[in-house]
Amino acid sequence: MQSIQKIIKISVTVFTVTLFFGCQSNFKEIQKINVSEFMASGEADSVNMKYTDSGKIKAILVSPKMFDYATVHYPFTEFPLGVEVTLYDQDGKRNYIKSDYAISFKGTDIIDLQGNVKMTSDGGQYLETEQLYYDQKNEWFFTEKKFKFTDPNKGETQGEGLDFSKDFKRINFQKVSGVINEAE
Repeated sequence: MQSIQKIIKISVTVFTVTLFFGCQSNFKEIQKINVSEFMASGEADSVNMKYTDSGKIKAILVSPKMFDYATVHYPFTEFPLGVEVTLYDQDGKRNYIKSDYAISFKGTDIIDLQGNVKMTSDGGQYLETEQLYYDQKNEWFFTEKKFKFTDPNKGETQGEGLDFSKDFKRINFQKVSGVINEAE
C-alpha cells in the first residue's frame, strides 16, 4: 500500500513540475504577445521646418531632434530636445518661442510646449511659463500653469493661467498679481 502511495506521490510531483515548467514557458510567450513595440516610424536630426500659406512663411520650427509616431493609435510628433519656433503674422511681425520639449498630436492642431517656455514678441512682450499650448487653427495660446508676463508699456504680471491671441492684442488673465500700468 505504501509503495502505491509513493508511486502516486512521485507521479503527482512529476506532473506538477512538468505542468509548472510547461506553463512557465507558455506564460513567457503570452507576455511577449502583450508587449507592444512603441517605436518611432520616423526620426530626424537638425530639423528646420517652414510652414507656408499662399506663398508666405507662417512659421519656422527648429529642433535638434524629432520623432514621428505616425503608426500608433493616436499619432503624434515629439521634439524631445526642445524647439525654437518663430511665428509670423500677416504684417510680418514675429513671435519667438523656445521650450525644452514639445509634442504635437496629429489631428488636433495643438502643440504642447513644456519646460522653460519663453515667448518674446516684436512688440517687446515677454512670457515665461513651464507649459504653454498653442492652438494653430485659432492662433491662440493658453496655459493653466504659473506664468510671468512682461509688457514694456503695461508692466509685469504674474499669476496662474492665461490665454491670449498670437498678436497679444487679447489677453485673458486668471489668478493674477503684479503691477499693471494702464497708461495709454
